[in-house]
Amino acid sequence: MRARPLALCGVLTALAVVLLCLGAVIPAAMLCAPILAMAVLLPVLEELGPRAAGTAYAAAAILALLLVPDRETALVYVFFGWYPILRPRVAALPSRPLRVGVRLLVCNAAILLLYGLVLRLLGLTADLLGNAWFLNALLLAAGNAVFLLTDLALARLTVLWRRRLRGRLYR
Repeated sequence: MRARPLALCGVLTALAVVLLCLGAVIPAAMLCAPILAMAVLLPVLEELGPRAAGTAYAAAAILALLLVPDRETALVYVFFGWYPILRPRVAALPSRPLRVGVRLLVCNAAILLLYGLVLRLLGLTADLLGNAWFLNALLLAAGNAVFLLTDLALARLTVLWRRRLRGRLYR
């Protein structure tokens, strides 16, 4: 029975890469595609555990870096795509303020690493970024709000998988 888990990982990893490629083709979907690619790998996490989900994420991330025409879409997935694997541990924390704080810490660390790397590779200077501090703070706040909404969507999609979709696929 090892073929079924392998097929599930392979098909869902391929679907995640296809969604990332579509995000590069459709300009409005540039930031939606990584979220959808994260959601596609939820069944792997639920059925096969974090190790298989981590492997599927790594394969999708490598393929995204190689195949997706829009590098920003691929990099957003590389830096945020692992979060669904961490999400059950964060959800198990005892207090709600602690859970929200950890989520925001993870989000801000990933954003700062991602865009710090991108700005360093592009050679942009701090003078250019320093003049637009208000816009940068506004974008960071919007990114945090989108991340918290993504976390909520992932939680609800996990419940949907457990209650409705799993029974239809595994009879």
